Amino acid sequence: MRGNTLYIVVPCYNEEEVLPETARRLGDKLRALMNAGKISPQSRVLFVNDGSKDKTWEVITRLHKENSLLCGADLSRNRGHQNALLAGLMTAKDRADMVISMDADLQDDVDAADAMVDKYLAGADIVYGVRSSRKTDTFFKRTTAEAFYRMMDVLGAETVFNHADYRLMSRRALEGLAQFKEVNLFLRGIVPMIGYPTDTVEYERGERFAGESKYPLKKMISFALEGVTSLSVKPLRMITGLGFLVFLVSLVMIVYNVVRWATGNTVTGWASLACSVWLIGGLILLSLGVIGEYIGKLYMESKARPRFLIRQVLDNAQEEDGD
Repeated sequence: MRGNTLYIVVPCYNEEEVLPETARRLGDKLRALMNAGKISPQSRVLFVNDGSKDKTWEVITRLHKENSLLCGADLSRNRGHQNALLAGLMTAKDRADMVISMDADLQDDVDAADAMVDKYLAGADIVYGVRSSRKTDTFFKRTTAEAFYRMMDVLGAETVFNHADYRLMSRRALEGLAQFKEVNLFLRGIVPMIGYPTDTVEYERGERFAGESKYPLKKMISFALEGVTSLSVKPLRMITGLGFLVFLVSLVMIVYNVVRWATGNTVTGWASLACSVWLIGGLILLSLGVIGEYIGKLYMESKARPRFLIRQVLDNAQEEDGD
């Protein structure tokens, strides 16, 4: 019989507007699962404050005092969504048998947690929340998001299509995740590497309940580049292939120019020369940029800095266990 203590981990950055409603819905969901006998009374919602600039931590502290099912972890400073999520997962790892991670904005369907728990109890170690459609997205958002997942696959980063960070992981899967020590985190690509039995749950993603999106286009592009360069060396191999192709073209052009010179058909071509210089120069700079990205990551990994530091944890379940 598998253990049934559930923690729901929710990273938060400047989420004071939506937190009261998120807490209400997640608290109701925990109570419903407890009443159905699916999860333990020691189950909790763990809000992780990622160095918010607003009153997010004050709200979490107040919610914790009002409701014992709600607890919190306060990071020492802003570390970014992926590190905040990892901090929550690692905090919950030794307290729970299964952990569901989700965003605070209530776009993820809370009711999908029921099916995730059922699949965990049936033997799955990882259950991915997968969007059944993107009909609520704008054309631009839908097109760029689907292109993102396809690009990740082409460039060698294994991900689950239309899956973000809404997933359930067992304690065994979390212990496997803890063995991945890289500083540059892209959990959507790391979690599939863990293995163990997996399953999926489809759900409809809704509109953000309140506040502004924390992932505008600029951050999404940065996130995609982070994912590719953190998980795959395929871009480096593509540069090698491109360099080989340019070398072959240059050999052909040498032969062509020698033949034209030998036949007396030499023509001064400033336009073609300028285009060639710009093309080769652009490819060189692009290649150096990609290589520099990898060197930068090696530099950061070599420092082995902590991925997060937790200032304070509020959790009545642990306090009660210690009494």
